Amino acid sequence: QVQLVESGGGLVQPGGSLRLSCAAAGDIFSINAMGWYRQTPGKQRELVATISSSATTNYGDSVKDRFTISRDYAKKTVYLEMNSLKPEDTAVYYCHVFAITRTQVMEGRATEYDYWGQGTQVTVSS
Repeated sequence: QVQLVESGGGLVQPGGSLRLSCAAAGDIFSINAMGWYRQTPGKQRELVATISSSATTNYGDSVKDRFTISRDYAKKTVYLEMNSLKPEDTAVYYCHVFAITRTQVMEGRATEYDYWGQGTQVTVSS
């Protein structure tokens, strides 16, 4: 299995910045796309940003030009740099990856599955 450990959430004032991290660990053979999603009560989970294995990035419209996603391949970690934060950015942020495990490869079924982190709260308020 694959475990995702998120960190970096918290309380920040409007206009401030936060950096989220998500480290993948476990029985990992390879990681493809990594990304961040967010959710507020009563709403569907929405895309924040994704980054492919070739470092191609994609952003939700509401965060373009304010958030930056990046990854460290060696550390199996994805980051989300959030600047110019607004109250409407308040949400639980979830890390997401597509990965193949070593067990899958050994069993001859190298199909990637998706995994989610436990979520980290980001609150933007004065």
